[in-house]
Amino acid sequence: MSRRRKTAVAVTAVLTAGAAVAAVAAVRLPDAAGGEKPTSALPAATAAVTKQTLVDRQSEDGTLAYGDTTAVMTRLAGTVTGLPAAEATIKRGKSLYRIDNSPVVLLYGKLPAYRKLAPGVEGSDVKQFEQNLWALGYRGFTVDKTYSSATADAVQEWQDDLGLSETGTVDPDRIVYAAGPVRVDSLTAALGSVVQPGAEVLATTRTSRVATVDLDISDQRLAKKGATVEVTLPDGSETKAKIIGVETVAVPAEGNQPASTKIVVTIGFSKAPKGLNQASVTVGFTASQRKDVLTVPIEALLALAEGGYGVQVVEGSSTRIVAVETGLFADGRVEVSGDGITAGTTVGMPT
Repeated sequence: MSRRRKTAVAVTAVLTAGAAVAAVAAVRLPDAAGGEKPTSALPAATAAVTKQTLVDRQSEDGTLAYGDTTAVMTRLAGTVTGLPAAEATIKRGKSLYRIDNSPVVLLYGKLPAYRKLAPGVEGSDVKQFEQNLWALGYRGFTVDKTYSSATADAVQEWQDDLGLSETGTVDPDRIVYAAGPVRVDSLTAALGSVVQPGAEVLATTRTSRVATVDLDISDQRLAKKGATVEVTLPDGSETKAKIIGVETVAVPAEGNQPASTKIVVTIGFSKAPKGLNQASVTVGFTASQRKDVLTVPIEALLALAEGGYGVQVVEGSSTRIVAVETGLFADGRVEVSGDGITAGTTVGMPT
């Protein structure tokens, strides 16, 4: 078979971009040195090259709720004498629960309490605690990484206000750190129950509602932290929101279902929907956008035997194959550029 002739064999190629799939015919470009003339074989159908904004969108089901729960375990042994109400919001410096009538207090921070703080101790955990102490209105010390005697004096004032023994030292069993205020999701322990260290007392969540979506790993392009999404609520109303968290999670095998990997996307609202504690929602993702680009229907692409893609340009009663560079695939169309390809160019639609 001459290199100058188009390959006559029709093969099927698959192009995937989101949900876009097309059957593509394989052809061979004319040899430029041979000066092959355009063919007069006209396609059965044609389409025009258009200039437009191309947007890669995809909608996925999600859940509106308060996000994952966090179990709060006690480090103390004793009797549970105080618990908050379910749905209560606990802020910095307030009691999460009480053991033997003494409080376990919520403070803000990323680092969990893991050791006793006393004069001479240094570290990031010291600074984190001092930042909380300062935010609660206690003064007379420098917020730094050193637990000083001045810090101990302020701690004694804090302990006195809490009704604790004024030791000037901080035991980790009296503190629970969280990123911010927490909502009490459920109570595990009951008033009057006797607990041991490691026992779960209650579970908390964030205080604001979020939407969560589980994506397949193949849809990773949608999960861009900070990106704007559109959330459709059960009543059909739509609201803008932003992706505030992206986490890759391994899902273990269960029954006949093999192990898999999911991308969990957390979506936050500037103004949370009213009257909904938990509901199913639809989240519209925009993966990418290309403004004012030339596009053709995906079905117009031809897989070239030399590699890459082309289109069949129709000029009056003749046609020619033109190689094109492809860009974004979306909404059944594909961004293209090539020699002589302009808005309004007619291209063939292979059948």
